[in-house]
Amino acid sequence: MLVLVAPGQGAQTPGFLTPWLDLPGAADRVGAWSETIGLDLVHYGTKADADEIRDTAVAQPLLVAAGLLSASALGTGTFAADAAGAPGAVAGHSVGEITAAAFAGVLDDTAALRFVRTRGLAMAEAAAVTETGMSALLGGDPEVSIPHLERLGLTPANVNGAGQIVAAGTMEQLAALEADRPEGVRRVVALKVAGAFHTHHMAPAVATLEEAARALTPADPSVPYVSNKDGRTVATGADVVARLVGQVANPVRWDLCMETFQQLGVTALVEVCPGGTLTGLAKRALPGVATLALKTPDDLDAARALFAEHARPAA
Repeated sequence: MLVLVAPGQGAQTPGFLTPWLDLPGAADRVGAWSETIGLDLVHYGTKADADEIRDTAVAQPLLVAAGLLSASALGTGTFAADAAGAPGAVAGHSVGEITAAAFAGVLDDTAALRFVRTRGLAMAEAAAVTETGMSALLGGDPEVSIPHLERLGLTPANVNGAGQIVAAGTMEQLAALEADRPEGVRRVVALKVAGAFHTHHMAPAVATLEEAARALTPADPSVPYVSNKDGRTVATGADVVARLVGQVANPVRWDLCMETFQQLGVTALVEVCPGGTLTGLAKRALPGVATLALKTPDDLDAARALFAEHARPAA
């Protein structure tokens, strides 16, 4: 059983989209998406520096576009319910949940990109109210770390499994964490994001997304869609969209998503561009599961081989 996953914010690096745009039709496709959402994805994916693509309003649509483009190059996209070669489940981390919603046919590519454009702008606006950020805790025991974070006024915004928790809050609270790490935590690493996502600081963005969601006509997932909220599979498109709205102000439980992958019998995991983060977590939390990150088109053949071996067989 193969799971197809999409990374979240912080996975982007300068120029990461460049090799993908050399594929036939890719530049035209991304150019059309750029016009649709009013953002030059080609520029930001090829020429922009790290500070430019750190901007939440830029990073989020760029990541969803990259995920959709790389999945299309892989020969996948929206999966029919009875299709051969379909994954056994799809999931995404944070903004990657929108990419996964497109994989599952809940949203088409255009709707997904319009929605993520609204999400990025709304979260950037919410982040501008107070200077906030996020830092990853490497090592430690969640039962020790989470109460420690709460004592410092921080939110465990991402519980990623494999010994990784991401704390979110004000810059003063994060500085206090640097000076007072929980017992067992080896390092605290500041993330390349511009706000305390998945916390109460993002509450203003929820109202904006509730309004945007009214314009959507979601379909029910064509393959199992695993939610960040609680790691459960979601049966209806309306529930997927409701969770996409609420998740911006609530923690990401990627640890529970990976537990669900195990329960479903996962044997392989492929992470779309810009892959690496989620495969790294899977290597530690899902021993014995074959993993592959789509970093450049050079990885496509190996990913296709994993699909051929582990994805849903022909009826």
